[in-house]
Amino acid sequence: MGSQVTMYISLVAVSGVLCSFLGFYAYFRRKEIPGARTFMIYIAVQAIYIFAYAFQLSSDTLEEIKRWTVAEYIGIAFAPVLGLKLILRYIGKQVSRLVLTAMFVIPSITMVMVITNDWHHLFYKSLELRENTLLLSTEVVIGEWYIVHGTFTFSCLLAGVILLSMQWNKTKKAYRKQLVTLICGQFIPMISAFIYLMGLSPGGMDPVPYVMCITSAMYIWAILTTRLLTIVPIAKEHIFESMREGVIVLDSADRLIDFNRAVSRMLPGLHTGWIGRKLEECWPHLTGAPFPDVRRPDSMQEIRIEHTAGAAACYQIRSSLVRGRNGELAGSLLMLIDVTEQTQLQNQLKQLAYYDGLTKIYNRTQFIHRSKEMLQQAEQQGDPVSFILFDIDYFKRINDTYGHETGDQVIVHVVAVCQRIIEPDMLFARYGGEEFVLALPSATLREAGELAERIRTSLERTPLETVHGEIRTTSSFGAAQSFRPDDTLESLLRDADAALYEAKRGGRNRVSTANVDVHS
Repeated sequence: MGSQVTMYISLVAVSGVLCSFLGFYAYFRRKEIPGARTFMIYIAVQAIYIFAYAFQLSSDTLEEIKRWTVAEYIGIAFAPVLGLKLILRYIGKQVSRLVLTAMFVIPSITMVMVITNDWHHLFYKSLELRENTLLLSTEVVIGEWYIVHGTFTFSCLLAGVILLSMQWNKTKKAYRKQLVTLICGQFIPMISAFIYLMGLSPGGMDPVPYVMCITSAMYIWAILTTRLLTIVPIAKEHIFESMREGVIVLDSADRLIDFNRAVSRMLPGLHTGWIGRKLEECWPHLTGAPFPDVRRPDSMQEIRIEHTAGAAACYQIRSSLVRGRNGELAGSLLMLIDVTEQTQLQNQLKQLAYYDGLTKIYNRTQFIHRSKEMLQQAEQQGDPVSFILFDIDYFKRINDTYGHETGDQVIVHVVAVCQRIIEPDMLFARYGGEEFVLALPSATLREAGELAERIRTSLERTPLETVHGEIRTTSSFGAAQSFRPDDTLESLLRDADAALYEAKRGGRNRVSTANVDVHS
């Protein structure tokens, strides 16, 4: 009989040793194991439960049994909820801090109830020694909170089994051994606990510490063969929902069947009520724009969406086909990539490269590039091209009298007046500090002179209102036209500059041409 008692205690001790081994393994590999801290605590409370049960088996008095029972409940109360937390982490289910805290409320109350049971008897109504043929044990009459604790424990174990079982079809074959191990790690203790609670265990002994020898051995086997815990599959749903890119899933008829959280942020009007409808019909309501042409496989297009707050967002839309296992077309994926910052940066670089920072019209470099293209095209078509150079009269005097800030206001004012007169197909640029240039496609020298005269007159009649009072601004103009095929941009601008010099020599606020004089 003594050897049988020793065998029972030794078997329980083996379970404790295996649990301890798992705990040490998790500690030394904690940097590689997702949720290593939870796993270590989970294993630690199990080991406390097992060793406390072994000491309880070797106890000789009721007081010793009670003391070791309190120690046991460190594991009995907290192990199920820690196991459930570990499973939630394994399958990638996000749980809020509030929910996690709530999960530990009943185990904490259970621990208090067990420690203080002699005062209220809500956990055990009575606890008496019972002699059997093998070893000393107790006759237990359960209290109200014992039922609450048992229900909660069984629920945690059952929830773990259900959650893991639901992952079966979503888990690749390479990871199913891990899944089976984790399911058994929950299912076997659950059945054992149920047998014990129903009073069906041999001699009224708790079988859970014994079966943990089996589950611990399975964990060790899985760690050595499938690298359990260090290689953890990530649920597809978790990947889908955590992607920064928006993903819309369409069926073969282009009906909306799914979308992730990122798309909901990109298209705030999108909700589950749209599922089942054709995306082409929904798109104008969601974006205020027609559906982009991305039906072709692997096509890509960039769209701009105005949000209600007034801010605009740019998204790159990519399309790809989804095929079934037999290669048949199952639907398509639309991926929305936020390129707002990238687009804004490109626009800023474009502004710096193409446009003058103060006036927002073309800069000298861009004007020269586009004017050469205009001249080449005009030569091929046999059309004339005319150029106008002009600058602000006595601009240095304005700067010296009123300051550079007012000087900048004058420059912007001159540009604004010009833009009300010139046509969209004309090139308008800031050529220098207070000097501007115009390229007029298909315009003769006479037409260029007439346009310059209209600008001159408008400037003269449109004073600028400033804090210093009204400032009247005038400009001098020089115009030139291409007549020969060998005319270059450089030669035409030299002719326009020479005409401008003649306008200044003639008293300023005038228009001069390379051949004739047109003035007020």
